[in-house]
Amino acid sequence: MGVPYTLAIATLAPLLLWQGRRVRRVTPRLPEPDGPRAGVAGQGAPLRLLVLGDSAAAGVGVARQHDALTGRLLAELSPRHTVHWRLLAHTGDDLAQVARRLPALAGQRFDIAVLSIGVNDVTGRTPPRRWARDYAELLARLRTEHGVRHCLLTPVPPMHLFPALPQPLRWVMGQGARRLNRVLHTVASRTPGCALLRSPFPMDRTLMASDGFHPGAPANRLWAQAVAAAIDRYHQGLSSDRLTATP
Repeated sequence: MGVPYTLAIATLAPLLLWQGRRVRRVTPRLPEPDGPRAGVAGQGAPLRLLVLGDSAAAGVGVARQHDALTGRLLAELSPRHTVHWRLLAHTGDDLAQVARRLPALAGQRFDIAVLSIGVNDVTGRTPPRRWARDYAELLARLRTEHGVRHCLLTPVPPMHLFPALPQPLRWVMGQGARRLNRVLHTVASRTPGCALLRSPFPMDRTLMASDGFHPGAPANRLWAQAVAAAIDRYHQGLSSDRLTATP
């Protein structure tokens, strides 16, 4: 795919540039939602949770954090966990920018980190090899600097289905997303304490925000359910390991 993809970009460059500028001009710029970015919620076994990443993680597409990924995830987890949580996510951040924000978490430790990174690396054309290296380094920092025991990676969404993108820009962005997802699968498989989520929700227009680019409230609910299920599987695995451990 590498050569045809590269040739397509070179051949279509003027049209893609024009389409990209037009999309930025006509697509509604939705704000990050109101609401807290840290707190404690629920009751039960303690769980320290970090949500890290881009505008989708920040909740762009809904009006309140309550309806964003973090809010819906707290609703899923709080009946059985006391969740000490932190959201560190910003519109426009690519992988390099996410990594540069980690000093804001100095001294904070977490059990679980949920990551949503990649769309801005597709639009910014981050080379896959560099993205793999930098993603692995980010995961290592989360483990060593913040004690994260389990990282849940959200795949780059299928951008070839984004209704806000015209063709052929949509096809090019979709191919870029597929390239990074192949890299992400490899990184997850080689990193201890790491899991790659399946695509957390179908790319249905009714699930999207009004800009045709970000997840809306229904998509965030499905995304949160997928993350909560993965967290439950992780804790069940820990319990199983304790039961089978020899004295």
